[in-house]
Amino acid sequence: QLQASGGGLVQAGGSLRLSCVNSGRTFRSYAMGWFRQAPGKEREFVAAVSMSAGITNYADSVKGRFTISRDNAKNTVYLQMNSLKPEDTAVYYCAGSSSNYVGPQGAVYNNWGQGTQVTVSS
Repeated sequence: QLQASGGGLVQAGGSLRLSCVNSGRTFRSYAMGWFRQAPGKEREFVAAVSMSAGITNYADSVKGRFTISRDNAKNTVYLQMNSLKPEDTAVYYCAGSSSNYVGPQGAVYNNWGQGTQVTVSS
């Protein structure tokens, strides 16, 4: 039900905006998060936003550079990524938490989408 898009190849310092659309009818019943996984590394938390968008949470590595937002009318969550660095290169996944959890534990998220590749060149 979750489909991520917007990835691509960008130079360091550039920007990308990822989108994740929920094709179901329950989008507003989920907190939404973004995770990423680089080759040879474990999946890591990037950012999350609560059901009502009143609470956001970011990994320290992306604070001040990435912004998560959601449009419940469009069943979509976004990740605006600015000042990208080569170490941001990864497959990015969106995920939903029916418990309105916005923390970093991936196991709490119970609805996962396919990933989108982000590659940042130096």
